[in-house]
Amino acid sequence: MLSLNLKRLILVCTLCTSFVCVSQQSADTTMVPKLERPYYKINEGPTVHIDEMHNNFHTKNGRFKPFSDLLKRDGYQVKALINYDDLKTQDILVISNAIEPRNIGNWQQPIYDAFKTKEIEQIKQWVSNGGRLLLIADHMPFSGASNTLANAFGFDFCDGFARLSKPRNQPDVFSKNNQRLIASKLTDGTYGKSLDSITTFTGSSFQIPSKAIGILKFKKGDTCLQPEIAWQFNDDTKTKDLEDNYQGAIMDFGKGKLAVFGEAAQFTAQTITNASGTFKVGFNSKNAPNNIDFIRNLMLWLGSNNTIKQ
Repeated sequence: MLSLNLKRLILVCTLCTSFVCVSQQSADTTMVPKLERPYYKINEGPTVHIDEMHNNFHTKNGRFKPFSDLLKRDGYQVKALINYDDLKTQDILVISNAIEPRNIGNWQQPIYDAFKTKEIEQIKQWVSNGGRLLLIADHMPFSGASNTLANAFGFDFCDGFARLSKPRNQPDVFSKNNQRLIASKLTDGTYGKSLDSITTFTGSSFQIPSKAIGILKFKKGDTCLQPEIAWQFNDDTKTKDLEDNYQGAIMDFGKGKLAVFGEAAQFTAQTITNASGTFKVGFNSKNAPNNIDFIRNLMLWLGSNNTIKQ
């Protein structure tokens, strides 16, 4: 018999994640708002490259199109990255849910590195020289596929499925009230709007280096489940308590900046249709009223020349 927590996790996963009937998951471009006060004039903001070199589950005109459209409305210049030579100093690179070819359609251990040693060094040096990296690695297998890249900056992913300890089958809300949203310049109004909660939808977790600033923090009793095969849980599934682990953090690195997040849907808008109906997953969800503003805050910080030392 499955434990109650596992049953709850499976239900949340069925409703809220990318694994369910991928062909029925679509980007919801109808929910991208027109911004009354863009941070930059159209096409005059920083250049944002969205990685498409690593079999990414989220791409510029695919599942991250709402994210791309939102950034364009804020004045950013958004491009798909197909060659590292296109990156300039102080550009922003977004890598979301990279995966190695051997794990495409094969979400079971072993999970292979999506990045080669040489390109990890290239990315690390680019950030150190002034580049700005937003690394997003969702639940298994994506957290495992990006962990070697994350390790190069001092972060370490639990390749599994992270969830908050909560009484109902709802998305994960990191808030001031539940002490999981850590006060920072990204949420106190220094960059954009002041926020009191951010919502995610079944992602991963990681440990952070001492120089990083945690944003989304897990508490004792929150868990990372690590199955051998994605979505196949039982009472023998390896489980890690997530006290002092995170799902979002930022850090200065050399002359550049780094943001690491363990869940991708929070940055976009999607609909998922299955036998139970159609569900909104992302910043189009009624459960995520602050996610758009958080995205704007985060990108504003990434594009600025200011540091986050507090």
